[in-house]
Amino acid sequence: MSTLTATAEEPRTTAPRPAYRVTGRRVLSSEWAKLWSLRSTWITLGLGLLFLVAFGLIAASRYKSQIGSSHMDRDFAASTAVSLSLFGTNFAQLALGVLGVLVTAGEYSTGMIRSTLAAVPRRLPVLWSKAAVFGLVALVIGTLGAFVAFGFGSGIVSGTPAAMSLSHAGVLRSLLGAGLYLGLVGVIGVALGALLRSVAGGISVLVATLMLIPGLISLLPSSWQNDISPYLPSNAGESLFALTHDSTALSPTAGLLVFLGWTALALAGAAYRLVRSDV
Repeated sequence: MSTLTATAEEPRTTAPRPAYRVTGRRVLSSEWAKLWSLRSTWITLGLGLLFLVAFGLIAASRYKSQIGSSHMDRDFAASTAVSLSLFGTNFAQLALGVLGVLVTAGEYSTGMIRSTLAAVPRRLPVLWSKAAVFGLVALVIGTLGAFVAFGFGSGIVSGTPAAMSLSHAGVLRSLLGAGLYLGLVGVIGVALGALLRSVAGGISVLVATLMLIPGLISLLPSSWQNDISPYLPSNAGESLFALTHDSTALSPTAGLLVFLGWTALALAGAAYRLVRSDV
């Protein structure tokens, strides 16, 4: 009679799942991947770069065609290669600022913010990472556009009173200042999107802050304008890339500090709501 010998099977062992920790580097990497996965990112950044370069070349070409003409406006006749090349900054800031709003407010409209904050429960690293990633991208696009616009624009106005080169005093500072200004505008857009959690609301406040309020301030008495106007975000930011400054404008350093203050204020409001409110 045969006997069966039962052998106990060895228990199967599975490799332990690696423990993933939420680190600042991983949050940054996640936000970088999310930013470039959207088609709107490529389109809007392209438009921002196009606006900055195209309008600068249009302004330089218009100046070149009207040089010596009696119909040229006096202020336009005093333009320089820098001011003409950076003419498109006001248009580029809208594209980059709007994209900044979409970076944060878009997640609230789609509900993706819940997954994001579930992965990063501390919340604030998400805001800092979004601001840092998009601010850096906007800075690079703005700086690249400023130098490209100046390179072609200075060639167009060569031989005219507006002609300048990079070696002229203040030119390099103006071009770098334009890139820095656009980068900070992008950060403000990110903050407004997180603060208001609405694409339409964030864009409305951004446009009002950068374009409408400065126009309304011009309706005030002159003494009030001189006291208020230099400290508005758009005017303080403009002093970063303006080649010359009159008595009513801030210096580049003062303008940078004021604009950084507005940026910090927007980020502080966004951080407070992110921590205190449910999504």
